[in-house]
Amino acid sequence: MVKRISFHLFYIIFLIAVLASCEKLTPPLPKDDELLDGPVEELDEAQTRQHLMGDIAFNDQVFTTETGLGPLFVATSCVSCHAGDGKGHPFTTLTRFGQVDSTGNKFLEQGGPQIQNRALSGFKPEQIPSGATFAKFTPPINTGLGYLELVSDADILAMADPNDANGDGISGVPNWNTIPFYVSPPPGAFSQNGKYICRFGKKASVYDLLQQTVNAYNQDIGITSYFEPIDAYSQKAIDPEISVQTIHDVVFYLQTVKAPIQRDQDDEEVIHGRQVFTLINCAVCHNPTLRTGFSAISALSNKEFHPYTDLLLHDMGSGLDDGYTEGSAKTYEWRTPPLWGLGLAPNSQGGQYYLLHDGRARSIEEAIQMHGGEGEQSKNKFNQLSEKDKQAILKFLKSL
Repeated sequence: MVKRISFHLFYIIFLIAVLASCEKLTPPLPKDDELLDGPVEELDEAQTRQHLMGDIAFNDQVFTTETGLGPLFVATSCVSCHAGDGKGHPFTTLTRFGQVDSTGNKFLEQGGPQIQNRALSGFKPEQIPSGATFAKFTPPINTGLGYLELVSDADILAMADPNDANGDGISGVPNWNTIPFYVSPPPGAFSQNGKYICRFGKKASVYDLLQQTVNAYNQDIGITSYFEPIDAYSQKAIDPEISVQTIHDVVFYLQTVKAPIQRDQDDEEVIHGRQVFTLINCAVCHNPTLRTGFSAISALSNKEFHPYTDLLLHDMGSGLDDGYTEGSAKTYEWRTPPLWGLGLAPNSQGGQYYLLHDGRARSIEEAIQMHGGEGEQSKNKFNQLSEKDKQAILKFLKSL
């Protein structure tokens, strides 16, 4: 009996030791501020379920010939362009073409507005038509989008200064664009000659996340839906290849992915970097703090958040003028990209940076040096800073 008890005791001690050693071998889970994906807090049970369904459709569904892929396409899934809900890289960069001013795209009958550079067997990928201007767009991060969608038109217009009335050299204008039939502007939305203030995309030409999702399925993967039944290849209406419910689930998922969490917020150099960032007027366009309006999703309703954008178009100079545009934007105007998540961008970009609209900048400092137009003064002020202050700004930006 004593031997049996001793054996059992030895076995229990051995098992505890094995489990303890396994714990030491298992890598710790990443912290929330090291991840871009994950739901916003305070979703109820039904909302959590819909977020999960959208997550599965966005991250797990890979389209094939049998499920409607193509025949021309850019990617076979949503996640292939937004790994971990992060920024894309040169291999997932999109090419848009065919519009040089606000009169609209002149190449829609030749495959515009986007090149589908891959094709199923028996089909030929598209090429840019002769005479068409084009721009390359690197996929953005997908986090915090629900907050951006809920910034009121009134708040966006309050940040605009089209005539530079305050004389700071920075104007900023919204992109007024037409919207598709299925988009329903909320009460209080502003309109101008039948056009509405848009906010998504490199040129801020897309109104909301429903339009963004529908366009992505159709133009990126070649998938038709009730909302966009026109096949990108044949230009003919065909039966929907994805359900309305799946579209709504993905939209809800994008609306409820959490905002990036700043790291090292109490670090003295980070704090100093933010102060210098504001001092040289970077925060005029990269507005640190915005607020949402009312939302049926209470977790997003009337919330303060910190994206570092004004959602406006700014003249970025001839160096960033690709000769292509969307909506009412000029070819040299670009929406201020949100800076939140900037420090985590290399995680989905192969361990390095590909910044600005097409990924041409390979570091944060290089992106700053490419600012022209309304960004020229801040760039010059940055260049006049001490090396200590420059490094503080860069450390602050990497903390976002």
